[in-house]
Amino acid sequence: MKVLVVGNGGREHALAWKLLQSQQIERVFCTPGNGGTATLERCENLPVAVDDFEGIAKLAQKENISLVIVGPEVPLSQGITDYLQAQGLMVFGPNKMGAQIEASKAWAKALMQEAGIPTAKAAVFTEIKAAKSYLKSQGVPIVVKADGLAAGKGVIVAQTIVEAEAALDAIFGGQFGSAGNFVVIEEFLLGQEVSVLALTDGLTIRPLLPAQDHKRIGEGDTGENTGGMGAYAPAPVATPGMMARLQTEVLEPAIAALRKKGIDYRGVLYAGLMVAPDGEFKVLEFNCRFGDPETQVILPLLDTPLEELILACVQQRLGDMPPIAWKNGASATVVAASGGYPGDYTNGKVITGLQESETADTKVFHAGTKLQGLEVVSDGGRVLNVTAIGEDFKQALDRAYAGIAKVQFEGMYYRRDIGYRVLS
Repeated sequence: MKVLVVGNGGREHALAWKLLQSQQIERVFCTPGNGGTATLERCENLPVAVDDFEGIAKLAQKENISLVIVGPEVPLSQGITDYLQAQGLMVFGPNKMGAQIEASKAWAKALMQEAGIPTAKAAVFTEIKAAKSYLKSQGVPIVVKADGLAAGKGVIVAQTIVEAEAALDAIFGGQFGSAGNFVVIEEFLLGQEVSVLALTDGLTIRPLLPAQDHKRIGEGDTGENTGGMGAYAPAPVATPGMMARLQTEVLEPAIAALRKKGIDYRGVLYAGLMVAPDGEFKVLEFNCRFGDPETQVILPLLDTPLEELILACVQQRLGDMPPIAWKNGASATVVAASGGYPGDYTNGKVITGLQESETADTKVFHAGTKLQGLEVVSDGGRVLNVTAIGEDFKQALDRAYAGIAKVQFEGMYYRRDIGYRVLS
C-alpha cells in the first residue's frame, strides 16, 4: 500500500521511517517532508503545504494513496480530515470537531469537567481586567495559557504576579495571534509531566508507552518553553498501576464524552499529565496528534506494525486487535536546535556528521532541515533529533549523546541533561 504522511517535522520522519519497515508498505510520500524524509529509501517528498487541502487530495488521488496520516495539529484543527474524507480518502486523524480538544484549551477543560476527568482547577477569560483580578485572588505560582494553538509555546508558568501579568499582557496583546482570544488561568501543579499517547477508533482506546518530554530550553528544566528538547520512554513514573487507572479514569471517559457530543474521534488522543510525588495524577491538556519528540522515542520500541494499528483505528476495529507488542529496553532522543531558539534564529546552516552519527541502535530524525543540492541545511528552530535504543536508559542516553556529538552546524545547541530524572 502507499501512504501519505502530512507534515515536515521529526515526528513525520519517524512515522515514515517506521512505516517503511513493513513489507506491506510499497511507498511513503511526505508533504512537504524534510531533509531526512528526502533521503529515505522508498520515500518521496512533494512540495505541497500542510494547509493546501485541495493539493493534498489531488496528490493522494493521482498517486493512488491508500491511507493519509496527518502529523501536525494545525491542519487537523482546520478540518483536513473532513475535507479529505469528503474526497473519498482514508484518513488517520480526528475531524475538525474532535481536534478542538487541542485547538481550544477552554473547550478541552469543559469536556474534562463534564466527564469527571481529574484535572487542574481553572478559569477562562476573554477580558484582561477580569483575568488580572482573578490572578491576584489566586496567588502564585500559577499557569497562564493561550487558549488556542501556539506551537507548544503558549503556556507560561509564572512564579510572580508581575510575571503572570506580563504573560496576560503578551497573550491578550496578540503575541500568539488568535490563540490569545481566550486565556485559561490554571492552578499550578507540582510533580513530573508525562505524555501518554493513545490510539483510538472512537470506541476502543489503547495507550502507547508513556514518555517524558523536556519542554524547557535550559538544563535543569529552566528558561522558556519549547516544542520539546528531548524525551525518553517508557517513563518509569507512569507505573503499571497508574496506567491501569489512566485507562479507566481518563482515556475511556474522554472517548465516551466525545461520543456523547456526536464526535467520531479516530486518531491519537494524547494526554499530558502531571504526576504528583504521591503518584496521583491530573490531566494538564489533551492533544489531537502524535507528540513531538515523544513519537521519536516511542516508535523505535514498537513491535506491532504501525500501519496495522492505524488501519484498525480508521476502520473502527481496534477492539479486535491483539495487545500492542513492544521491544524490551529503553529509548531516548536529544534535540539539536538552532542558536537563539525558541526566539529568533537563522536558517540555512550546513549540517555535517549525519551519517557518522547513525549506528544499528542510533537514528537521526530530521525536523527543521531541507536538502539543498547535496547538502542538508537547517530550516527550523528544532533541527533534528538523535534517537537511540538500549537495554536500559543509561545505554540509550549514552548512545544518543555519542551520536549527537558527531553532528555539527553553526549555532547548534542541545541540552546535556536529557533523562536526568531516570539517571538519578
